[in-house]
Amino acid sequence: MLKILIAGSPSKIFHLEEFAKSLENIKVQCRVVIDTSVYSGFPSRNISKWFETKKRFNNLISEFKPDVIFVDRQTNFGLASTELDIPVLVHLRGDFWEEAEMAKKTLYKSPIMRGVIWYKERIANKCFDKSTIILPICKYLEKRVHNFFPDKKTDVLYQGIDPSKWYDEKGMNLKHPCIGLVQSANIWEKTKQLMYLPKVLEAFPDVTFYWVGDGPYRKEVLPFLEIYDNFNWLGKLDYPKKIRQFLTEIDIYALLTGIDMSPLSLQEAQLMKKPVIATNVGGIPELMEDKKTGFLVEKDNHLQIIEKISLLLNNQDKRKEMGNNGREFISKNFSWDVISKNFVEMMNRYTNN
Repeated sequence: MLKILIAGSPSKIFHLEEFAKSLENIKVQCRVVIDTSVYSGFPSRNISKWFETKKRFNNLISEFKPDVIFVDRQTNFGLASTELDIPVLVHLRGDFWEEAEMAKKTLYKSPIMRGVIWYKERIANKCFDKSTIILPICKYLEKRVHNFFPDKKTDVLYQGIDPSKWYDEKGMNLKHPCIGLVQSANIWEKTKQLMYLPKVLEAFPDVTFYWVGDGPYRKEVLPFLEIYDNFNWLGKLDYPKKIRQFLTEIDIYALLTGIDMSPLSLQEAQLMKKPVIATNVGGIPELMEDKKTGFLVEKDNHLQIIEKISLLLNNQDKRKEMGNNGREFISKNFSWDVISKNFVEMMNRYTNN
């Protein structure tokens, strides 16, 4: 039986364990670990873990004996994995290079923090260079990879999802009609699109807008939004139960972002049969069908957002039709069964397993 070691961040363990379970259903043995709990090092501040890092890593490899190592982000764990005589598949979730440049201009302006970014870039680029193959999370990102590693093998590995876990669940009372946004505020280029929301709020005084999410840039946009009576910030909700309750209750889902490769909430909203409105950036057009499961709108264009919201609010049949189309589209193309089958076929092509 093929054995795959899967390593990633604590925030993605829920999804990586779903991935592993799906692979095990097709006779692939998996072990899922948090990368930094096994292999630590700079820039981690937990210096006490650094000294036993190699021993923990080597013990894991010796005990599990993986045929393939799958790393979900680019850390010291991934770099150590590339030094072994084992195929290493590097999953790329975001535009690493653009996000690093944005970080230097915003949260990481100080010389010390710029040094941290430089070191992370060094680790990541070594992981990319030494890996067997890079697996971008969307076609848009695959093109970006080829800008930096033109000769590198790549294949798209979309984020999978389990449709059976996305069903109506009562428990949250919202004021209707309402629009729901589920997005973090961790990257300014993403978050600043929310600065167009005031004009939308003014256009729909009788519609309530709810934002679920948090991050360092929340403080930059919230003062411009919370002055409106028809806006409510709900903070970060427990995943997945509270997110499921929220998506059950909203009438329309909106995603206003300046850069995004694979927003999971876009998949979740469609599985919950909600019509979606999302900015036409990054990998978003690959995760929905424009005019069938919802509407794409151009970045920096609040008039298009207003137009599409108005169209959906005034047409209940269209909302229902798009919602049903959305669940069918995501289930057919992004269920873990589909993603895992494609992954194993791809892995066999590139690793000789």
